[in-house]
Amino acid sequence: MSSSTDFLTAEQKQQVIDAIESAEKLTSGEIRVHIENWCWFDAYQHAQKVFKRLKMDETRDRTGVLIYIAVKSHKAAIIGDSGINEKVPAGFWQQTLSDLISSFKEGKHAEGIVKAVHASCNVLTQHFPLKDDDKNELTNTISFG
Repeated sequence: MSSSTDFLTAEQKQQVIDAIESAEKLTSGEIRVHIENWCWFDAYQHAQKVFKRLKMDETRDRTGVLIYIAVKSHKAAIIGDSGINEKVPAGFWQQTLSDLISSFKEGKHAEGIVKAVHASCNVLTQHFPLKDDDKNELTNTISFG
C-alpha cells in the first residue's frame, strides 16, 4: 500500500494542481486536496478538523471545499463550507464522494480527484462565479498529513 506522499505520481499531483488552478479561474471558491495515511476516526469529522487547520473556514464567502483522503485507512470525505453548503443540492457531496471512491476502486486515483475537483468547480461556478476583485485565498498545492 502506498503512503500519502506517493499515492499520486509527480505527474498526477501536477494534474490535480492544474485542475484546481483551472477551477479557481472560474469561481471565487477555494478547493483544496489533503492526503494523509491514516484516519483513526470518522472521516467526515476528521476532515472537518483538517478543514479548520488549513484555514478553509476563513475564506471571504465561506466557499471552501476540501477533498480529504486517508490512503491506508481507505477513507475519504468531501467538506464544503457554509456558504456553498447553503446552495448545493441535497446529496451533492455524497454523490461526488461516491464517484471519487468508485474511481479509487478502479485504481484511477488522479482521475477520481480531478473529477471531484471539476464537480466542485461546477457547483461553485454556478453559485459563486469569479469576481472582479477575487484573489486566491488559499494555496492550490496538495497538502499532506
